[in-house]
Amino acid sequence: MLAETICSAASAAGLGIAAVTAYRKRFLAATRIAAYSLVPIGLVLTGVVEWVSGIAFKPSVWIGFGVLGLAWALFMTTRTVERRSGTTRAERRAARAAERNEAVAPGASAPSLGAGSQARPAAAPAAPKPKKKQEAAAPGDDFSDIEAILKKHGI
Repeated sequence: MLAETICSAASAAGLGIAAVTAYRKRFLAATRIAAYSLVPIGLVLTGVVEWVSGIAFKPSVWIGFGVLGLAWALFMTTRTVERRSGTTRAERRAARAAERNEAVAPGASAPSLGAGSQARPAAAPAAPKPKKKQEAAAPGDDFSDIEAILKKHGI
C-alpha cells in the first residue's frame, strides 16, 4: 500500500511539472514529461507494483535469485576456461566431423594424410627434407589432391 501511494504521488508531481512546462510553451517537453509521469500510476493499476513488492520480501525469491546467480557464474566460468584452452565449439565440432569423414580423393586408394585418428608407427623413419631443386618439381604433385576435388565437383 505504501508503494502504491508513492507511485501515485510521483505521478501527480510529474503531471504538475508537465503543466508548468506546458505553461512555458514547451509543449513537446511537457508531453514527454507527462508520458513519463503516467508510467508509475499505470504500473500500480496493472498490479505490477503489488507483484514486485510481494517478491521483494519473500526469502524463497531471494534464494531463487541466488541460484540463478550461481548458474550464471558457472556458465561464465566454463566459457572462460573454454576460451583459455584455445579451442572454440566450432573448432571442436569441425575436428569431430573431420574424424568421422576422412577425406578421400576420388581416385585415391587410401585416405589422405592428416591429423586424423590413426597413430603413426614408431618404427617409420622420417622422410628426408627435399632439396631446393626437388621443391621446384614438387608443387605439381601437391596440387593433385586439389585437382581431384575440383574434377569431382565438375570445375
